[in-house]
Amino acid sequence: MTEPTLVIMAAGMGSRFGGLKQVAPVDRAGHPILAFSLYDAWRAGFRQVAFVIKRELETEFRERVGRHAEERFQVLYVFQDLDRLPAGFQVPVGRVKPWGTGHAVACCQGMVTGPFAVINADDFYGPSAFSAVYSYLIANAVDNRYAMVGYRLRNTVTEHGSVSRGICQVRDGFLSGITERTELYKRGDHAAYTEDGKTFVDLPGDTLVSMNLWGFSAAFLEELWARFPVFLKENLPQNPLKCEYFLPQVVNAQLADGSAAVQVLPCEESWYGVTYQEDLDTVRQAIERMEREGTYPETLWG
Repeated sequence: MTEPTLVIMAAGMGSRFGGLKQVAPVDRAGHPILAFSLYDAWRAGFRQVAFVIKRELETEFRERVGRHAEERFQVLYVFQDLDRLPAGFQVPVGRVKPWGTGHAVACCQGMVTGPFAVINADDFYGPSAFSAVYSYLIANAVDNRYAMVGYRLRNTVTEHGSVSRGICQVRDGFLSGITERTELYKRGDHAAYTEDGKTFVDLPGDTLVSMNLWGFSAAFLEELWARFPVFLKENLPQNPLKCEYFLPQVVNAQLADGSAAVQVLPCEESWYGVTYQEDLDTVRQAIERMEREGTYPETLWG
């Protein structure tokens, strides 16, 4: 079987964070969060990485991230070009926003040919999460069987504002659906979401959520392209400049029509990310603590 590839979505500039957050240092040695994901992925068994980036960021990304990864991984660079669209579609006038996570992964078609995992470049997932998804991909080579690492909601929220989370419905260890909540706030060990800015709905802290850590077969790339035209036809007329094609939308569609099953791999790791500038201090403190505890050496790969 083809060895699994780790697909890393790194095309976003991080509008709420401000700047190229993928390479913001989070420890005294100057490592970004992404360096810890690569370190954990290597320990789990991954040896090939595909970075999905904007073409205009290639030079900076190769210099600050790629050249270090190339010392240990076979590295692929995938460009999420705005004009990479199905036949018959064009980029709307004035559109600059990328097409979303579903399109980012779809752009890997032709380069990633075997099973693969997907992560965000600016999220910290933890060692056991990579081990879980790698083990799943090695043991399962079926086209319509996927995996999702599920995090406890209480381990994924920030003190500094709202976050967007995919709230998971799980039955007998398998995903039955995901509901995206785009305005979700921390409430002690729990959380609450709002859809109108006024009414809040509480969610238990142990609710499983998706942090975009998935395991897929190569056939999923075909599904992404096959369902993209339908999305564009439905959404371009209403929101031509900002509509986004998200991975969970496609997974939900496959769950609904019975064309795929998704095993949920529960994870007790704490997620860390840099949605906001203020999150950096939280991440740095967490990394420093994990270095003291021996989870990571003070200098990765040292």
